[in-house]
Amino acid sequence: MTDSSRTPEPPEGLSDRVVADLEGLSPKELRKSIVFARELLHSHEATEFPIDPEPGDDILRVTEHEGYTAVVKQHVCEEGCDDCPHGPYLYHVTEETLPDGTHETHWSFIGRVNADAESDD
Repeated sequence: MTDSSRTPEPPEGLSDRVVADLEGLSPKELRKSIVFARELLHSHEATEFPIDPEPGDDILRVTEHEGYTAVVKQHVCEEGCDDCPHGPYLYHVTEETLPDGTHETHWSFIGRVNADAESDD
């Protein structure tokens, strides 16, 4: 159960329908919604979203910083792994423009983090 004293106020202009839908989601669904919303935003801006999860990855948190994006994710293996899920782990993701105009994404592994921690840098 959530602590109602910590329930955030929705931003002005966000429709009641979207607010109600978001409030009804589980933490895992909210994390996935954040990733999807960021992807939509980036597609509207006609830029490629640098956070492209691999199969089995569960993105827990994405935080933009100047010069990099902090990503906290965990990985769930195929069946048969007694240690799953693995993580959560913090990565710093940067994007570099190559001379031919294409972009290359670099994932730098920082280390294991507490999934409930507020800061990821």
